[in-house]
Amino acid sequence: MKEFEMKSIWPMMLLTSWLTAAPLLAQGTPAFDLVIRGGRVLDGSGNPWIRADVGVRGDRITAVGDLSGSLAKEVLEVPNLYVAPGFIDVHSHAGPALETVELSLARPLLAQGVTTVVINPDGGGPADLEAQRLRLQEFGLGVNVALLVPHGTVRRQVLGAENRPPSFEELDAMRGLVDRGMRVGAYGLSSGLFYAPGNFASTDEIVELARVVARHGGVYTSHIRDEADYGEGVVAAVEEVIRVAEQAGLPGIVTHIKALGPNVWGASAQLIKRIERAREAGTQVFADQYPYEASATGLAAALVPRWAEAGGQDAMLERLADPSGELLADIAENLKRRAGAGRIAIRTYPPDPSLEGWSLQQVAEHWSLSPLDAALTLIRRGGAGIVSFNMDTEDVERLMVQPWVMTCSDGGLTLPAQGVPHPRNYGAFPRKIRRYVLEQRLLDLASAVRSMTSLPAAVFGFQGRGRIAPGSSADIVIFDLNRIRDRATYTQPHQLAEGVVHLLVNGSFAVRDGVFSEEPAGRVLSR
Repeated sequence: MKEFEMKSIWPMMLLTSWLTAAPLLAQGTPAFDLVIRGGRVLDGSGNPWIRADVGVRGDRITAVGDLSGSLAKEVLEVPNLYVAPGFIDVHSHAGPALETVELSLARPLLAQGVTTVVINPDGGGPADLEAQRLRLQEFGLGVNVALLVPHGTVRRQVLGAENRPPSFEELDAMRGLVDRGMRVGAYGLSSGLFYAPGNFASTDEIVELARVVARHGGVYTSHIRDEADYGEGVVAAVEEVIRVAEQAGLPGIVTHIKALGPNVWGASAQLIKRIERAREAGTQVFADQYPYEASATGLAAALVPRWAEAGGQDAMLERLADPSGELLADIAENLKRRAGAGRIAIRTYPPDPSLEGWSLQQVAEHWSLSPLDAALTLIRRGGAGIVSFNMDTEDVERLMVQPWVMTCSDGGLTLPAQGVPHPRNYGAFPRKIRRYVLEQRLLDLASAVRSMTSLPAAVFGFQGRGRIAPGSSADIVIFDLNRIRDRATYTQPHQLAEGVVHLLVNGSFAVRDGVFSEEPAGRVLSR
């Protein structure tokens, strides 16, 4: 059943789901394809767990309660396990990998309990969502996938890499591309205002495009213009999301919310005040966050000022070949913002994979260069992906407990041969439960699960997902709380998470008794 069909029949399904079992039982026909019996059910709402059975028929949950007298084709006894809605990753870079035969089954995601991902974040990804949908379906999907319209790609398609406002005709062409994406099922608009060419867009441009999204009932999610103090500062950048949400009339999401770098450590308190004030005034503002103190991006994106990227990659490299004093000063200042070369690790460097996992400081010493010259050399030779250790623990924790913060990974899917990625690719969701619920007791389990399930489903409009309730899609994670943990580390990231015993995607087992299925059960969702 398509997502957009659920809204009109949802109340009827809730009313009738309990009534359908009795006639089937009277005829001797199993009421359920599967009964998950005796688990500790966390329904996703934030309520504490209850002991209950969950009945599944086809791709839907059809009953929750005491189903001990019901007939079922199969009964799965889970008395010591937790039963929750499948986790929703609202900021995922897994899109390109899901189009490949090697990674379409998404096992690193399934091992975390993730059943749905939102792709094309940060304004990146293809503008032609119809073609992307077909590519995603080619090899089958292990998880459900929701698409966003990427502002950066839309802008590049119309204006190239030019740092200027669009003409009326160009803005109208951008509106048309956004409208087309929403009409083929996208859930909203993503922007990467920190990156080029998104950084070249004014707030007014984003508002105009967000108004198109609002007409379709979508959301706006943004890698904000500044997460540190590169320019306007992180507080002003969050206020820009609030302004877009308010003026366009749609939910705004500050994606992977953080205070990046020692210059702004402690700013989380101001961010919370700004968002709370906006919400009290009636503007729908939310955030998502990954549970780590390190971020990941490209070395050029972290260090090269945006003005030096105008005109595209070739123009940037030409400027870096003989950098001006102003450019060198800006790069040096940005390196300081990232807390120095010792806090930057190389995660991917195709020209010399042996450097992957090294710090920028180690690379500089190996090459007998200054950290600034080493960074320039890496960028000139093809660029490097980095992990940057730049967040303060108190900021991470202060933001995590806010009721409007969803969980995300900001990760992708990689093969073991593909560099030394951020461990969030493999462990974001179990890590939040293990570290922040069980070890540090910052959150209770029900609240953490809510941030991964019903909250993102409500914000993005995933009808019939994110809850253990009659009528919901049978995306269900069954995990052992004593065993759930992330195993991926910054130095050895290619390690699957542990603790997910069973996982259903649209009513089919994706993981059973800890073993992955070979049958893809995911779908490309449509609003």
